[in-house]
This record gives sequence, C-alpha cells and structure tokens, in this order.
Amino acid sequence: MSPALRWILYPFVFVVGLAAIGLAVGAIFLSLAYPKLPSLEVLTDYQPKVPLRIYTADGALIGEFGEERRAVVRIADVPEVMKHAILAAEDDRFYQHGGVDTLGMVRAAITNVIGGGKRQGASTITQQVARNFFLSAEKTYTRKIYEIMLAFKIEANLSKDQILELYINQIYLGQRAYGFASAAQIYFGKPLANLTTAEAAMLAGLPKAPSAYNPVVNPKRARLRQQYVLRRMLELGYIDKAQHEAALEQTLLLKRDASEFAVHAEYVAEMARQMAAERFPDDVYTRGLRVYTTLLKADQEAAYAAVRRGVFDYDRRHGYRGAEAYLDLSAIKGDHDEALEELLTDVSDVGDLHPAIVLAAGSKEVRAYRRGGEIVTLSGEGLKFAARMLDDKAPANKRIRRGALIRVQKDDRGAWQIAQMPEVESAFLAADPQSGAIRALVGGFDFNRSKFNHVTQAWRQPGSSFKPFIYSASLEKGFTPASVIEDLPITFPASVTGSQLWEPKNYDGKYEGAMTMRTGLAKSKNMVSIRLLDAIGVHYAQDYLTRFGFDADKHPPYLTMALGAGSVTPWQMVAAYSVFANGGYRVTPFIVSEIRDEKGRVLARAQPVTAGNEETRAIDARNAYVMDSLLRDVTIYGTAAKASATLKRHDLAGKTGTTNEHVDAWFCGYQQTVAACSWIGFDQPKNLGGGETGGSAALPTWIGYMSRVLRNVPESVMPQPEGIVSMEMPGRGGKLAREIFYQESVPSEPQAQLPAGDGAPAVD
Repeated sequence: MSPALRWILYPFVFVVGLAAIGLAVGAIFLSLAYPKLPSLEVLTDYQPKVPLRIYTADGALIGEFGEERRAVVRIADVPEVMKHAILAAEDDRFYQHGGVDTLGMVRAAITNVIGGGKRQGASTITQQVARNFFLSAEKTYTRKIYEIMLAFKIEANLSKDQILELYINQIYLGQRAYGFASAAQIYFGKPLANLTTAEAAMLAGLPKAPSAYNPVVNPKRARLRQQYVLRRMLELGYIDKAQHEAALEQTLLLKRDASEFAVHAEYVAEMARQMAAERFPDDVYTRGLRVYTTLLKADQEAAYAAVRRGVFDYDRRHGYRGAEAYLDLSAIKGDHDEALEELLTDVSDVGDLHPAIVLAAGSKEVRAYRRGGEIVTLSGEGLKFAARMLDDKAPANKRIRRGALIRVQKDDRGAWQIAQMPEVESAFLAADPQSGAIRALVGGFDFNRSKFNHVTQAWRQPGSSFKPFIYSASLEKGFTPASVIEDLPITFPASVTGSQLWEPKNYDGKYEGAMTMRTGLAKSKNMVSIRLLDAIGVHYAQDYLTRFGFDADKHPPYLTMALGAGSVTPWQMVAAYSVFANGGYRVTPFIVSEIRDEKGRVLARAQPVTAGNEETRAIDARNAYVMDSLLRDVTIYGTAAKASATLKRHDLAGKTGTTNEHVDAWFCGYQQTVAACSWIGFDQPKNLGGGETGGSAALPTWIGYMSRVLRNVPESVMPQPEGIVSMEMPGRGGKLAREIFYQESVPSEPQAQLPAGDGAPAVD
C-alpha cells in the first residue's frame, strides 16, 4: 500500500470507526433512554387549564378569570387559513416528516455555520409540542436530544391532526393568551372562525417570540413578521397574489385592552365570579367552568350607554374643573417624541374618555398628543366646555396649558371635544318583573375606577321614590285614589317625633290645599304622604314594607318614613317595583341562570319562582292594579311626565325621588315587561346641586334605557282584576273622569275631586 493511499485510507477508517462507535453509543443511549421517556397520557387525555368564563343569557362573553386565558378548539373547527398560516410560519413540511425535519435541520445547520453561531432553529411543530408539555426552554444539547426522542414517540402514538390540535390549543401567544382561539379573541375581539388572512398571519407569527412580535406592544416588528408569514403562504400556494396583496393592505384593528370584552358588564362578571368561587372553590379558575347570567346583551349595552350619557350630561351641567395633572415636557423634542407615549403608560383610558397631553394651548385651539401617536386638534365646540380654563386668568393649578393632562372624547358627530373624569357615581338595574331575572346591571360609572357595586352594596335614602309603598299600605287601610288629603303645612311636636320639633316642607315650598291621593302622588306632595302615614300608623307601615322585600330595621317607625328617610339599595327597589308591575307577586332578583362544566354539563341551575304562584303573593291584585294606575299618572302628568312625552307611550309607570339637600336622585319604574331603577349621587354624600332632582338627574338615564329596549314592544296595561269598580267623578278642571275603587270602598256619593292648584309643574 502506497504512502499516499495510507494517508487517505487510515483517516477514512478512523472517521468511519468513530461514527460506528458513535452510532453504537447512540443506539445504547436510545435503547436505555427511550423507555424512560414520560408517558404521553398528558397528551392523549389533554386537560388544559381553562379559565372561568362568564356569559350573557344570549352567549356574549363578559368576563374571564384565570392565570391562563385559553379557549380549547377542535382541529375540525380551525379554519384552513389559520392552519395554513401556522404551517407557513412554523413547519411547512409538518405533514411529510416523522416528527423531526432532517432537511430543515440541515438548512438550519448550514445557516448557523455561515452565520457563525446559533441563529436559526429547526424545531418542528411536534418538537414544540414535546417541549411545551414535557421540557424546559433551556437551550442545551441534552434537552434537544430528549426533545427529538419525544417527538418520535409522539408521532408514533398520535395522528398529525391530533398533534396540530394540541399545538394550536397549548402554545403561548402573549397577552396571557394560550392557544390561537384565545389569541383571536384577545387581539382582535373575534372568534377564530372569523379571522381574515392578514389577522391569521399576524397570530401565526407570534409563537417564534410572543413578546417581540406582540402587535400591541411592538407593532413594527409584528408587521414585519406578518409580512414574512404572508410571503411564505404565497410561496407555498396557500394564497394567491391577489389575496397576498389584499392581506398586506388590510389595516388591523387591535384591541388595546386585553381585558376588554364586547359588552361592558364588569360588575355582573364579578358577581358571577364570586358565586362560582363559593360553589366550586378548589378549581374554579382552571376547569373551564362557564357561568351563564340572565343579562341580555342588547339590554346591557343600552343600560351602560344610558348611565354614561346621564353621568356625562350631569357633569357638563356643573362645569369643567381643570387639568387632571401636569407633566414635564422640557425634554420632549417634537410632537411625536416616543417619550410622550411613555408619559401616558400609567394613565388608562376610561371607556371613551382618553387621556391626552397638551402640546399647545390657546383660546381658539388646543393641540394634544393621544396614546398611539395621534395628534388631536380641538377647536370651536370642542373647546366650549373647557373655555373658562383656557383663559389666562384661570387658576394656575387648573389652567389648560402645555404639559397639562386632559381627557378627550368624541361627540355625537365624531369630532373631538375636551371632557373630564366625572366625580359623581351612578347605578342602574333592570329586571324581568315576572321572574326576577336581571336583564341589565351597571354598578357604577367605571369598574376600573371603583369596584364598589352601587346596585347591591350602596345603602342610600330613596326619597320620594319610596312613597308608593306608603300609598299601597294606605289602600289597605281604606283610602282610595279619590280620598282628599290636605296639602298644607304641618308641625309635629317633640312628643310625637320622640326627638325634636319637626316642620316638614314640600320640595318646592308651595302648598296647594286639599287634593286627592292620586294628585298627591303625581305631584309628589310631601304633606300628603306624611298625613297618609300618620293616619295608617308608622308601625303598620313598617311591617307592610317587608312584603316588598325591604328590611324593617332599615326603616325606623317614624313619620320621616313617608319621605324615604330609610335605607335601600337599587336591587331592593327593583324587586319592590316588580310587585306593582306583575300584579302583586314577590319575585327574587337573580343574576346567574346556570353553571356548566368544560363539557357543557349543567352543574347548577337557578329555579326562580315566577309571578302567578299564589304562595308568593305580596299584595292584593286590586292593590297592584290601583297602584299601577297611580304610578302611570306620575309619568303622564306628574313629576316624571317627561317619560311618556319622550317615549310617546302611556304604559309607563314609576316615581321620582330626591332626598334632602339633593344628596340622592332616583327614578324607579316599569313597563309590564321590564322594571328598572336609576340612581345618581356621590360616594361621599353631598349636594348634587340646585335643580338636580330625580326628574332631571336620574330619569333621563331610565328613559335612555327604555327608549332602546321598548322600541319594538307594543303598549300593554295590566288587566283589571275582579273586585275593582270604576265610576265617573269630577276631575281636573271640573271635567268628568273615571276613578277606580275596591268594590267595598266605592263611595255612596261621588266625592268631589278638588282642584289640583295652579297647575305649576311638579319637580320632585
């Protein structure tokens, strides 16, 4: 053998020998290690951590609670565009290789050698499943070997579609989103099935580095990654050139707040969460429980919008209070300086109230920077609300100037205007009076500002909105709508009140003499209510109130009860007014209809007792009928006449309420299909301001809600029960009018209904 041949042959034999030894060692290692690989039971019996989800009765998601936000989806329900985007981004040979893509590994190795380091990976989808379920994310050769062996084992035991389904549901995609179905909802607010090609490509680009390619945090890098995925989809024939161009041109509408849901029902979601946690404390946030509330999506949207409008209208009536804060702009170099975005990092949007930093301010125009880089220019009507604080004479700590932090909001025409964070609070509740099912609940102006639920937790004085229950009690003591009561000043000595001399007054300080009970309630005359309560007895009235669900101890047996000096919650008031609406039955409001497990099996279900069950009768059907008639008059010509005039219907009933010193303003009422209550006031009780009555501050919210939910509901009135008699009597202005009575209370001779006074509008 020649020396030259030896120089070639010996090294070859040496290399082959080393390779053989390596293969032998590898085979021994595999034979020993493979049987010790973890069981695939975690994959074959996939039990992901699925959060607790809260829904409206008609299926709209309103809340989600859990460490991992995940929505499990079957592979058959994953749209083709999403599958193609994932394969193009992560593993285009997924359906060809056996778990490890050797061609891909060779390409990656060459790229890394040329690039001088570990720059490109070659993990298949199967390897990623192995890593996500069984291994850590550390980059070591030992872990890589185990990952490859696990990939082979997974491929040997599961079908390709099963593997892809696991990947689609398990992979982390940023914003606490696990799986593509959850990410579709979190990033785009839509189900997976509704994603466009552009949106699917954006999501498919996330697994590589969820934080780096997060479109909310890093829109530029996310866009580049999306373009790469779309290019790969085109190269692989998943989309054509026209689809590629259309996807590139589509502007993506991202959800900036990952916790924001399509319907604002945060207070209800929290109530439902507490109920579920109390019932299933051990795994409530991981087993995929679904809680279905009684809310109706359209009703909740109407209530939320009505409350916001009512609060904003009140706030604007009381003027602009000035800049929220002042920020140091000395280092800012231009209108689009990235530091401006950083200054807004800790200042959150509150619904449609957006924070903005004033860049320049004058009496005619204000320019401000809004989150996301938008420069908002305000002028004309947009400055009108804050004009006083644009003047050079405005207080220095309130004036709008460069560096001021303000709030901006779009008006009804879509133009920007200066607004402010309201200080006042509000609450609204609506229920089905036949069953007690809550249709809408807004516990406060903004849940993120205050989680205190004013519907269930706020004990406030109801004012005159409480008078109907005194009137109802008086009907049982022989009074009738035609009974004449004096509307004249009255004084009670300390011996009667138990404390000190009491000289109550009418709201407006006016007294109109004798009037019927019907007129007294319509005009909300305090003197009439007090005389009625005095006549029937405070202890009788206190006991009678419990029929409606009120707590006796919250309404001490004093004559001030006639003016609503006790304590109630909006929850109680809606339940109580439902008794009038449904013909006299006590219903129990409820917010959760059922709880289901991850497989849709019912674990708990509400069993409400509906109106019509005589065991739940609270008041006589005749009493309910008469009170319904009286309360409809309140909305036709009384303190709430604006309701019927605005909604142009005569089947509305209810009562305004304003407490002493204008601390609380209420309107509670109903139409046969829905009972609702509106309240407005400050958390730390203080005067709402002159003229801020139940009719002006609370009623508009109630009207706003009813205008939407009654839009296609025909007018209806309560059927007349047995034992009711009507007869003609002299009415307003001397004209004959029909009045109703209990059969045993019909007067032997028609009682003269005395004039109602000068006809001045009632204002309570």
